Amino acid sequence: MELNADFKERVVVHSDQLEWIASPMPGVDRRMLDRIGGEVARATTIVRYAPNSKFSAHTHTGGEEFIVLDGVFQDEHGDFPEGTYVRNPPTTSHTPGSEQGCTIFVKLWQFDMDDRDQFRKTMAEELGDFTDGVATALLHHDDREVVTYSHVNAGATLTNADAGGIEMLVIAGSLEQGGETLGKGAWLRLPMGQPLTTVAGRDGAKVWVKTGHLPHAKPPVV
Repeated sequence: MELNADFKERVVVHSDQLEWIASPMPGVDRRMLDRIGGEVARATTIVRYAPNSKFSAHTHTGGEEFIVLDGVFQDEHGDFPEGTYVRNPPTTSHTPGSEQGCTIFVKLWQFDMDDRDQFRKTMAEELGDFTDGVATALLHHDDREVVTYSHVNAGATLTNADAGGIEMLVIAGSLEQGGETLGKGAWLRLPMGQPLTTVAGRDGAKVWVKTGHLPHAKPPVV
C-alpha cells in the first residue's frame, strides 16, 4: 500500500475528518496519514484505543515514535498520559493498550537502525521561554532529524527553514499555512527545500514538528 508516498509533494491531511479504519486487533482503530507497505509499513498514523483494548506483544524492528494525544497509553513500562512523547528504537518491545482509552499519533519504521536511545518526555515540561509569541521544546535531535514541540500565541508566527523536509501536526488550536487553515488534527508535510511559515489563529496553537528526515524515507526491511 502507498499513501501520500510522494515526498516531493506538499501534503495536508485533516485527520479529524477521516473515517476510522479497524486494525487487526479488536478495539484498535486507525486514521492513516502516510504509508509505504502493508501491515508492516513505514507509516504515520493516528491510532485510537477503545477502553480496555490492547495490541498483542511485539518488537519494534524498525522503531516507533509516538505522542499521546488524549487519554492514557499503557504498557508494561508504565502509564503515558496525554502530552507524552515517546521514542522506542529498533529492538525494543512491549504490549501496548489502554484501560481508559486513548489516542496517539505514531510513526513506524522511521529510525536509524542503529539508534538505541529509548526515552519518554512530558512535552510541556520541556518548553523554553516565549520569544515573539513562541515557546519551543527540543524533544530529540540527531544527525538525521530534529523533533520539537511549540506553543504559539494567537497571531504569532512560527517559521522553520530546516533542510531535509518538514512535518507538522497541529495538536490544539489552529494555524494558517499556504492560505489554508490547519486546525486540531491537521497534519502537514512539506518537501525538501520548502520552508514553513505559519500564523496562529485566535486561540493560538500547540504543534509538533519534525525536520530533516525525508531524505531517509524508505520502505521497511522485512
